[in-house]
Amino acid sequence: MGAFYEPLNMIITGVGGQGNVLASQVVSVAAAEAGYRVAVGETFGVSQRGGSVMSHVRISRDRPYGPLIPRGRAHVIAGFEPLETLRVMMDYANPDTVIIMNDRPNYPLGCLLGEDKYPRPQNIRAAVQKMVSRMHVLPATELAKEAGSPMAANMVMTGALAGSGLLPFGREYFVETIKSLFKDHIRELNLKAFTVGLEHVALPVK
Repeated sequence: MGAFYEPLNMIITGVGGQGNVLASQVVSVAAAEAGYRVAVGETFGVSQRGGSVMSHVRISRDRPYGPLIPRGRAHVIAGFEPLETLRVMMDYANPDTVIIMNDRPNYPLGCLLGEDKYPRPQNIRAAVQKMVSRMHVLPATELAKEAGSPMAANMVMTGALAGSGLLPFGREYFVETIKSLFKDHIRELNLKAFTVGLEHVALPVK
């Protein structure tokens, strides 16, 4: 485990329909089961149209903290979508922030209609790399497909967080939380996706 911040400030961000709110719930419940205090704050854009959805998760040993992370004070940002990750970083990252990012774009409607242009993914990645010293980029959507469904990309990203060494508690709390929240084949799918993400980020940092 890496050094633990007090509190640990984590942002989980994406666009509507990617399941990042559920991911933040899994992280929060796992932290609480491990004996930590958790504060959660969420902000929503026009999520049903693919707008931004951001969860602030603050984990502390025993002190209460407000649910919203101060600007520039995020220790880790888990971004389910590249451009959204970069947008959130502009407000909340600093050079020591660790980024965990899904590499698959989720194109806004304007881009699909040809009205707007989405930046080249390699340009987004280069911009992220200039801002922070540690970044994990993973094909979460593709890994989720291999696990059984692209809809499980949120659990791949949750596994990536668990495997990053940034959290003060072990993977077993995530596993028990997933088992408690889901049933039958959905439980097995999410456990498999979580494990895939965890093992992927256990590889060397890119």
